[in-house]
Amino acid sequence: MASTSTPLTLPVLPLDDEVVLPGMVVPLDLNDTDVRAAVEAAEAAARSEPGKPKVLLVPRIDGTYASTGVLGTVEQVGRLADGDPGALIRGRSRVKIGAGTTGPGAALWVEGTRVDQAVPEPLPGHVTELVKEYKALATAWLRKRGAWQVVDRVQAIDDVSTLADNSGYSPFLTTEQKVELLETADPVTRLKLATQQLRDHLAEQDVAETIAKDVQEGVDKQQREFLLRRQLEAVRKELRELNGEQEGEESDDYRARVEAADLPEKVREAALKEVDKLERSSDQSPEGSWIRTWLDTVLELPWNERTEDAYDIQGAQAILDAEHAGLEDVKERITEYLAVRKRRSDRGLGVVGGRRGGAVLALVGPPGVGKTSLGESVAHAMGRKFVRVALGGVRDEAEIRGHRRTYVGALPGRIVRAIKEAGSMNPVVLLDEIDKVGSDFRGDPAAALLEVLDPAQNHTFRDHYLEVELDLSDVVFLATANVLEAIPEALLDRMELVRLDGYTEDEKIVIARDHLLPRQLERAGLAKDEVVIDESALRKLAGEYTREAGVRTLERSVARLLRKVAAQHELGERELPFTVTDAELRGLIGRPHHVPESAQDPAERRTAVPGVATGLAVTGAGGDVLFVEASLADPETGAAGLTLTGQLGDVMKESAQIALSFLRSRGAELELPVGDLKDRGVHIHFPAGAVPKDGPSAGVTMTTALASLLSGRLVRTDVAMTGEVSLTGRVLPIGGVKQKLLAAHRAGVTTVIIPKRNEADLDDVPAEVLDKLDVHAVTDVRQVLELALSPATNGATPEVPVAA
Repeated sequence: MASTSTPLTLPVLPLDDEVVLPGMVVPLDLNDTDVRAAVEAAEAAARSEPGKPKVLLVPRIDGTYASTGVLGTVEQVGRLADGDPGALIRGRSRVKIGAGTTGPGAALWVEGTRVDQAVPEPLPGHVTELVKEYKALATAWLRKRGAWQVVDRVQAIDDVSTLADNSGYSPFLTTEQKVELLETADPVTRLKLATQQLRDHLAEQDVAETIAKDVQEGVDKQQREFLLRRQLEAVRKELRELNGEQEGEESDDYRARVEAADLPEKVREAALKEVDKLERSSDQSPEGSWIRTWLDTVLELPWNERTEDAYDIQGAQAILDAEHAGLEDVKERITEYLAVRKRRSDRGLGVVGGRRGGAVLALVGPPGVGKTSLGESVAHAMGRKFVRVALGGVRDEAEIRGHRRTYVGALPGRIVRAIKEAGSMNPVVLLDEIDKVGSDFRGDPAAALLEVLDPAQNHTFRDHYLEVELDLSDVVFLATANVLEAIPEALLDRMELVRLDGYTEDEKIVIARDHLLPRQLERAGLAKDEVVIDESALRKLAGEYTREAGVRTLERSVARLLRKVAAQHELGERELPFTVTDAELRGLIGRPHHVPESAQDPAERRTAVPGVATGLAVTGAGGDVLFVEASLADPETGAAGLTLTGQLGDVMKESAQIALSFLRSRGAELELPVGDLKDRGVHIHFPAGAVPKDGPSAGVTMTTALASLLSGRLVRTDVAMTGEVSLTGRVLPIGGVKQKLLAAHRAGVTTVIIPKRNEADLDDVPAEVLDKLDVHAVTDVRQVLELALSPATNGATPEVPVAA
């Protein structure tokens, strides 16, 4: 190894109990007299020499200076982080301290000799291994402290001397160890020393961690268990006092609770088996918490609790009539169910073959007709508990049948939770929005409902969580749905279907007067005698401001009307009491939204031109009127064929083809210019194009629209029609007659044409609606055209509309 010696004269900057090695950068406080004197002396000497001011950093331990110091350069003089004056000094190289001398300033000046020893290149093999060992040890220590950025810097150091001096930053080294590193001039020896110091520290740290771990694991288990059990006893004591229980109650003794509970025999056996498992398992076992949760669920279920049915048939019917206007089909079905239950109970036939006489009804109808609220009224009429289970959007089969107990956070299904919530085994359970149940990779909840809603199976229903039989045969299940087609066929087969087709205008007025108005008066903060809505105003609200099968929009209109009156009263614009008449509706809540065609100006009606007919349809929101428009293309365009628009389904498209084919083949008999159908393109459009439409019942409407277009005769404004048409002109039966006639009545239509084979369905239509409608049952399209088309004026044929 080579060494060089360079004589230097430097001011001494003493470091009390601190050691700086070459390569280190340290901030020093200039408030210290010795530090300030050394820096000022170095700055004075630097004025006559090139470069930065130089000082000699010498450790001073217990007043004694070390024999070796470090040449340092003053990099910067300024303010420290706390605002005090300071200097930033970088260690450069080792200096062997000699005799004292004189120099400018108040500092102590000494002579010194720079000691620099180089390592030959390339590095010997043993030095390379030493470098790798030091870097590995330093990396292990730095990673324990989370100093990842420093790891990269250490790995990048290749110089042996710099690598050894880098250990001066180690906080675990004592001052004596750092002085030893400083006074060791040979880089390899110094690196060996630094490696040994780091190795010793890591070994000491490992021993300390092992001891701490052993001490932690060696804590006496009995003492911990004793402490925890005392805490548990204290918590249970507080809970008993909070719940008013006696001190002697053993609420945590599951065996005593199971034996004291009124459980079915098979359920008791299963519970006692679980208690045996609980007693054999340790307190730390996760299975213990699963068993306790399962036992709590089983013990909370009302296995033998039942409410007594109110067999006052007349009283139940009075309750249903008071809480719901209309809905005669449902009321009759509930009355029949109660009457049969009463007779079976009187004759001792309450339980036959382990099954009781529950009921499964599906209430299908448009929104707002009272399906959900009807469930609560049924429970009230029967004297039973009521539970509502919302199924809209449920996609997990486990929501119905429960999760397996092995899963974390397992719960019983919604059916079991409903029974638990009701507190009896014979509640009325409303399965709301059963047509909105979906399916995905987690299973099909509708399929899980098959056993629940099957009267032949639900007396032995098994929930995945409970895994014991649960008798649901005495439960009255009411399922609600808007769209019948969305219910799976197998599920629908297990339920008795009851349709709620909507309310007549008279029924809406009764509902608004007796139910909606009192409720909205209370919500608006108005007394019953402060605001009175006249029957004429209610009729106009139901007929012209709302057009729906239910009454939700009607209730919102009533609420809006009352809010307007209340606001005007608070502003001093209106005095109370106040009576709202039909003439004041426009000034309070604006113009009507649904004006009947018959009330419009004749020139503004949809059927004021040939080629437009009024049909009837059934949607998810109930019955509705459906206009059909037809036109012929200009023969010069050469666009022949049939064009259909309005987002139609395949069945409706086929009905349009059939109507066109019938007129082409039989049009001459009807004295229609069928030649136009061969040379000119036909366009049939159904307005409200954003709404999907399908079904065969618009066949006669499309035929009538095309016949009106060809003959130039207008379709009567007061006529609406429905029916499927065949290629021979026969009018075939369709569905939804009641909904369609209610829609025609709401729309102000007075004449309705239906298929002859649907005449029996008129028995379901309310008498007050039939009294206001002139219903014609027909078998042939020719009869439809005779009834629907206006007579030709003076034998002249008006001009046929041409499509643009």
